[in-house]
Amino acid sequence: MARHACQSASRFHFWLPLMAGLGVAVGCAGPAIRSQSPEIEALAHLEESTKLVGDYTTAWGLGSKRIERAALITGLADTGSDPPPGPQRATLLADMQARGVMEPNRLLASSATALAWAHGYLPPGCRKGDRFDIFVEVPSNHDTTSLAGGWLMETRLVEMAVVGNMIRDGHELGVTQGPLLVDPVSSGTLDSKAKLRARLPGGGVSLTDRELGLVVAPEHRSFAMSKRLGDWINRRFHAVIRGAKRGVATPKTDRYIQLEVPPIYRHDLARYIRVVQCVAVIEPAEGRHARLQLLARQLTDPVTAPAAAVRLEAIGKDAIPVLRKGLESKDAEIRFAAAEALAYLGESVAATHLAEAATSLRSARPAALAALGVLDDANGIDALQGLLSSRSAETRYGAFRSLRQIDPGMPLVKGEQLGDACSLHVLDVAGPPLVHATRSHRPEIVLFGTEHPISRGLRAEAGRSIVVVVDGPNATVSRFLPGQSDQDLSVPADVADVVRAIIELGGGYPDAIQFLQQASAGRSLASRVAFDAVPTQFDGRPGIREEATTPGEEGEATAAAREDRTSDDRS
Repeated sequence: MARHACQSASRFHFWLPLMAGLGVAVGCAGPAIRSQSPEIEALAHLEESTKLVGDYTTAWGLGSKRIERAALITGLADTGSDPPPGPQRATLLADMQARGVMEPNRLLASSATALAWAHGYLPPGCRKGDRFDIFVEVPSNHDTTSLAGGWLMETRLVEMAVVGNMIRDGHELGVTQGPLLVDPVSSGTLDSKAKLRARLPGGGVSLTDRELGLVVAPEHRSFAMSKRLGDWINRRFHAVIRGAKRGVATPKTDRYIQLEVPPIYRHDLARYIRVVQCVAVIEPAEGRHARLQLLARQLTDPVTAPAAAVRLEAIGKDAIPVLRKGLESKDAEIRFAAAEALAYLGESVAATHLAEAATSLRSARPAALAALGVLDDANGIDALQGLLSSRSAETRYGAFRSLRQIDPGMPLVKGEQLGDACSLHVLDVAGPPLVHATRSHRPEIVLFGTEHPISRGLRAEAGRSIVVVVDGPNATVSRFLPGQSDQDLSVPADVADVVRAIIELGGGYPDAIQFLQQASAGRSLASRVAFDAVPTQFDGRPGIREEATTPGEEGEATAAAREDRTSDDRS
């Protein structure tokens, strides 16, 4: 009963703005409303008689799955420790013995090693072989002082659960190994706690597929209902699955429907589920035309426009004319809602409006860039390329990621792979020079603009063994190792050349990041340096509607400063 009550309340609130717009007094007296307006009575009946997939189901599989394991860190510069007795040590010893490691206790006692806890999150809908971020932390009762320069040995990650007051391991769901990137801070130095935390951007590999599906509500469970829901979903959505085009929904039982994900929604599963749940199972006798008219009216109000746009997207091609009409609205939120739905329907006319939203509506930026990423035509690509010159680091890097999503081999964004360390992308674009590096997703450095000179007088460390000195137009990159001859490279004093030299001399991605941190902290770079300038919806900013309705204009300098404060300075 509670579930149906919530649905009824939600539908009522969905109608409030429309009723008000028609001059109808809204209150608890439902019969009074109908008596005042036959039109409202007809519209309310139309809404009530429409039943959606979401009226019968809830989503399953949208949460992230945490997987973890005790891990061995090697390569430390006498900053490790012998872990104390306990379950974590016992687990690690068992893993080492299973791998045939000789004298594991002796290895753990070395100051060059440490026990740490590694964990990551398998995202919803991930597939076997997909990569994800890994986080590493030294337990609080250990004597390890730093993970800097460490290497995470191969670790098989499992899901853990408490069963009968005991912690139980599940199946191996992921694997990880690689160089540790100790949490960077703006100064390029680390406090004692930060030295005990690290990460591996994209350092985990999934060993499994994660299903996505719908669970039929108990009061509606039957094989007939499960099949009926699957049939209606498949009338709307198809995908090429194992080489054959077929519907995305497969009813497995009377209570569960498995969903495949069409490629266009691969990077926005939450929206995919919302759209699927808005597919109509029962439409009113008046037919789809009447429902399209109803949703067209909802699209004219910024309060109801987002929900109406999703329902129109669920209808499919028949809804395109209505959504195109929404692009003509004077309200920025309505234009964005219509453009986003059109993008997922393959309509490139949405591109300019999404680019506008990515620039002017910061809360809409993540969704706008994601939607542009599914428009793999000239309009979508041109819009994204234009955003590469924005003054906002979030917008520029977000546009870069969307372009790589469309075609990673695109000459503008392809870049070069520097050994096994990272990728380097030098973009020939306008706008203020920007150096962007990631601590998540994948190890990559993106340079916006082709020139990023380093000023004279810099001496920066790149890890424990590499030093960068700039004393003129060239930089000297040197590597010092005990018992080996020193190695030197002289390269132009530019970020791209120095990063290449660091990797050529045997440095890794963490070493390149440390160099960027110190160069930025020492004000040796004219270019701005930003880390993880990734648009997010959950950063405390005003909502889309608040931004869209805020009056007043601001000068370019003021706008740039606002962007800087809210999005760019992540180092």
